[in-house]
Amino acid sequence: MTDLAFPRTLVIVPAWNEQDNIGGTVREILTATPDFDVVVVDDGSTDHTAREAREAGAVVLQLPFNLGVGGAMRTGFRYAERHDYDRAIQVDADGQHDPADIVRVLEGLNEADISIGARFADRGGYTVRGPRRWAMILLAWVLSRLARTRLTDVTSGFRAANRRAIRQYVTYYPAEYLGDTIDSLVAALGAGLTVTQVPVEMRQRRHGNPSQHPIGAMIYLLRSVFALVFAMLRQPVGAREETL
Repeated sequence: MTDLAFPRTLVIVPAWNEQDNIGGTVREILTATPDFDVVVVDDGSTDHTAREAREAGAVVLQLPFNLGVGGAMRTGFRYAERHDYDRAIQVDADGQHDPADIVRVLEGLNEADISIGARFADRGGYTVRGPRRWAMILLAWVLSRLARTRLTDVTSGFRAANRRAIRQYVTYYPAEYLGDTIDSLVAALGAGLTVTQVPVEMRQRRHGNPSQHPIGAMIYLLRSVFALVFAMLRQPVGAREETL
């Protein structure tokens, strides 16, 4: 039986070809939160991601081919449910999520089923400009109305789930573009789950370069709008009318 004062917590790290980052990320997580377990979902990597994660102290789940973040996270949530964890939190493999903020994000579960580590909530100097920023503002505005609470960063992958949310994610956690953030959140809200956000600071990648350029930013804007529309269409009409 779980001791509610010390809930069992799983840190899920989806990783694809992150051999240069994953070892340091896992070690930093274990240093910051030594009482938590860490599972790395190796999403069909062709490098030594799995080996580096295992040597750093993580349990490693290896997928036979690349499924995307959504597929990797659903695998992690299945692991959390089967091993009876009370809470699970996603931390990116590239080092952008600061493990020092893990406990802060988890504290959001004291008031909601899902807690999002928000980059645009009056903490830190993380900035995004142009079409990408416009898309984030639009998505946050719509989902704030659905959630009936102010959200500023609904595309953040730094988010925690309680048991209720873990069960929801095992049932439905899409693998397509932005499905792991937008679609999964819309579905969770439609199922009656609650969400809150906690301000966090975002860091630069340790190694490798993110793909951000003008054309990519415009494509992000268009794809994010389509992702939101499709997510809304998937939500049952009754739930959609109730939340709007």
